[in-house]
Amino acid sequence: MKNNLALMADFYEFTMAAAYYQNRMFAPATFSLFIRDYPPHRGYFVSAGLEEVLEFLESFHFTQEDLDYLTTTGLFSEEFLQYLSRLKFTGNVFAIPEGRIFFKDEPILEVTAPIIEAQLVETFVINAINLQVTLATKAARCVYVSRGRKLVDFSLRRTQGVDAGLKVARASFVAGFASTSNVLAGKLYGIPVAGTMAHSFVTSFEEEIDAFRTFVRTFPGNAVLLIDTYDTLSGAHKAVKVGREMLNRGERLLGVRLDSGDMTDLSKEVRKILKAADLGEVSIFASGAFDEYKISEVIEKGGEIDAFGVGTKMGVSADAPYTDMAYKLVQYGRRPVLKLSTGKRTLVAEKQVLRIREGSNLTKDIIALRDEKAVGEPILKTVMENGKRNLLPEPLAAIRDRFQQEFMVLGEAYKSLENPKTFPVELSPGLTELQERTVHEVREKELGES
Repeated sequence: MKNNLALMADFYEFTMAAAYYQNRMFAPATFSLFIRDYPPHRGYFVSAGLEEVLEFLESFHFTQEDLDYLTTTGLFSEEFLQYLSRLKFTGNVFAIPEGRIFFKDEPILEVTAPIIEAQLVETFVINAINLQVTLATKAARCVYVSRGRKLVDFSLRRTQGVDAGLKVARASFVAGFASTSNVLAGKLYGIPVAGTMAHSFVTSFEEEIDAFRTFVRTFPGNAVLLIDTYDTLSGAHKAVKVGREMLNRGERLLGVRLDSGDMTDLSKEVRKILKAADLGEVSIFASGAFDEYKISEVIEKGGEIDAFGVGTKMGVSADAPYTDMAYKLVQYGRRPVLKLSTGKRTLVAEKQVLRIREGSNLTKDIIALRDEKAVGEPILKTVMENGKRNLLPEPLAAIRDRFQQEFMVLGEAYKSLENPKTFPVELSPGLTELQERTVHEVREKELGES
């Protein structure tokens, strides 16, 4: 990583770590990352962000500059800071691979490491996974309703910062987007890049048709014309004229782009204009405030649109911009631990998620103890041991294929845009018994209940 991010943590991670150190608490601890509940109208999540977490953990360390800064707080002993100067992440990570579907309450990732190490990485782990899961899930909903039409990530200008813009491009590609307008993301992740022109290009010319002619001369094999700067239908007629000129030169106009107005009606009218000029094969591309709801509405009304540029609302997951994600201690040493807080109870111990199918369809998941013998496909994998990752970074295309294969066998009722059915997730007998026993022990010890 270009910048050392070990200080990318909430301050209480350090105060707890100092207290652990002073009391010589170095036993292995297991923390579980999960989402407590679904945001509105969500029935599933898409696993994403694991690669960033593994990269962070493998390079985790504190620089002298980091330690000098911590010294300025006046709270930490020189002995503790010396301990941090030697600290590396030496733990194990058990996680759901990127691109797989998961559901609320299921562990997305579990970290087992000496408690100081596992505690100090908490904030980064939540931040990285929460963002990309949120974005990949939003993008998956857009892909689902597009019914095979190409989607392009147009979100960069209005995402919440540079890093978020890169992560949107990555997460949306995993979920099935065809390309991104983000050139840096194209370079970093190998994602195809795409773009047309802006209204400023059109208005920089004396006449709209001159802008069109200039652009197609520069890009005769990849020309998409933005036709709504002044009037969409007038622009369509000018695009047709330029398209005919291209045909006479042995070239072909690739597409026209709509960016405003009633997309359903305008796309139908533009299609008529193109067909009348024997240019019916020219693609109609639409952008402008699209998300899964607007895409679905335009398609259902018969809009003649072949591809969509999806921007702001996808890039910030406007209707559900966060998840209620938590990273909680579930075992310290050999002792299972939990919270009993109202609405925030946790599940004890190291766990596995077992996926049950009937034929090719997903039917239910079972959250079980890690070493419990039970039926089903175990979906959490060992991805890091002793601070070293097990596998090289996966190509995004492989993660994308994994998502498409799994999403295909998830029932339609769970994919609905509004009020989806809740996928059944159960606790195994072994986890149920240990959970109940631990709750009883905690109530007896902490609350004096018999």
